[in-house]
Amino acid sequence: MPIPILKQGQILIATMPSALTDEDLIDLRGNLIGKAGAIHASGVIIDVTALDIIDSFACRLIRNLTLALRLRGAETVIVGIQPDVAFAMVQLGLSLDGVTTMLDLDDALGFLYRQNYSGEQRD
Repeated sequence: MPIPILKQGQILIATMPSALTDEDLIDLRGNLIGKAGAIHASGVIIDVTALDIIDSFACRLIRNLTLALRLRGAETVIVGIQPDVAFAMVQLGLSLDGVTTMLDLDDALGFLYRQNYSGEQRD
């Protein structure tokens, strides 16, 4: 099942459904990198609110996708990690080091707009 990717100006928003396979994640990776390049995205938001588990494969893919998108010029923010999911990730030793996370879509949009229009240089 393809994950919908919405465009809000120069920002892409991908909302992950609750039922997610490894193949869906791999498809998302290719689609997001392709669309980010096509529109010269300045930011990408990945909304994981519906996920009740983030396993090691999903965590690694999200982290690597974030780094790849940064190399393409798009800052990426992960939003909506549920408290139980965050606790389980910590207990399992899963990490999103180097990945910006925020509570919700509004916070992420505000952050990305400030990054884009503040004149700050991104790494």
